[in-house]
Amino acid sequence: MVGQPEKPVRVLLIDDDAHLRMVIAQEIMNDRRTMVVGQAGNLKDARKAIRQNDFDVMLLDLNLGDGDGLELIDVMKSQHPHAEAIVVSVMETEEQVLRAFELGATGYLVKNSWFGNYPQAVLQVANGGASITPSLARRLLQRYDKKPASDPQVSLSTTDRLSSRESEVLRMVAGGYTSVEIGVQLQISTMTVNTHIKNIYRKLQVRSRAQAVRFASLRGWF
Repeated sequence: MVGQPEKPVRVLLIDDDAHLRMVIAQEIMNDRRTMVVGQAGNLKDARKAIRQNDFDVMLLDLNLGDGDGLELIDVMKSQHPHAEAIVVSVMETEEQVLRAFELGATGYLVKNSWFGNYPQAVLQVANGGASITPSLARRLLQRYDKKPASDPQVSLSTTDRLSSRESEVLRMVAGGYTSVEIGVQLQISTMTVNTHIKNIYRKLQVRSRAQAVRFASLRGWF
């Protein structure tokens, strides 16, 4: 499992609120499995931090003082393709959430409801899962269900690529269940759930839960 005291998950923290940044950084550093390797408070410093630091997960506020933090997801993916991005915002408008996941984010957290759980979110995405509230997952699925089934992105013959267990996990992901909840329901470990999710990403050639749900719903798999 990624994230052990001897080799913690490295986190880059970007937020223009210095106080909140300090609170989140302290939470992460208090867990021996996670550590902060860099911080930034605006777009300019964030680009430099992305370039200068090696990290596994980027915690990103969208509303930075000098611009929209969404563009940093693309910057991160181009320079650190294996890193994961978790958006941390005081808002969760559907358009923002949708855009963040389409750009490759793996999580979307609402600041005021997530204090005390940032290390958990970091460890979850580092191990192939995602940090997204069930209500957001369901809203995304409803949004994707409105897309036409003839979407050219799903023209590949991939129906048989997923195992029965992977299909079951994907259906639960679409229902908004977290990796922990899926593990409890299926009586398997969270690590096994995250392994299935990683395999689903690889087989469907997607980078996030939202993209996997969209792919499956457009194929009419559930």
